[in-house]
Amino acid sequence: MVNTIIDGAFRQTNLTNESSDYLAKREELRLAEIELMRQRERVAEMRRNLPQGAPIQDYQFEEGPRELDAGDAPARSVRLSELFTKPNRSLVVYHFMYGKRQTKACPMCTAWLDGANGVAHHLAQNLDFAVVAAADLPTLRAQARSRGWDKLRLLSAGNSTFKYDLGSEDREGHQDSTISVFSRDATGNLRHFYTAHPRMAPDIGERGIDLLAPIWHFMDLTPQGRGKWYTSLDYGTKVHAASM
Repeated sequence: MVNTIIDGAFRQTNLTNESSDYLAKREELRLAEIELMRQRERVAEMRRNLPQGAPIQDYQFEEGPRELDAGDAPARSVRLSELFTKPNRSLVVYHFMYGKRQTKACPMCTAWLDGANGVAHHLAQNLDFAVVAAADLPTLRAQARSRGWDKLRLLSAGNSTFKYDLGSEDREGHQDSTISVFSRDATGNLRHFYTAHPRMAPDIGERGIDLLAPIWHFMDLTPQGRGKWYTSLDYGTKVHAASM
């Protein structure tokens, strides 16, 4: 019976022909998965308990019409403070690796934002979310149209130092994918709460924000694993059945 402990193993299926070796190793794996879950929760608690972050300036961005298919004009200026839609909400900003020295949209960022667009209506129940790129507004919105990002708030950093200050751009204009979280304190002052990059250490270059996308976690469920797979812009957004 599923979800029942039989012979010391918490059964996951009703299959009667699973070997004792398989069941033992699956039970060992289950306990490791539980510890991984608890470790993730411990890390999330540590993140929530960070001391108050640095106060930041009210950066200015450029934004087009809310409807993606409404063209790119008129463009308007919007401040970081205006991205908060309600009191007591956090603002999460994804720094899209696109613009200046990054002349082609980052495939990994694109995959992450494909997913974010799909869950944007869920995120909006608890937080505010926006995408900021160094690319000019028409270029950014053209990329968004090609991917169907109709639920994301898209902003060009324009001439602001926002991306440099938060570490998603260097002085030469090279871009990096980054996630940043902002809050407002009791007096309404803007504060930086948290920023993370793919690079976690000199020897860990691409894993720092994997938890934002389920792609690799699905692959990790399989016997083949994720291997050296890297996302691509070439296959677009359509799902194609494998040829027989």
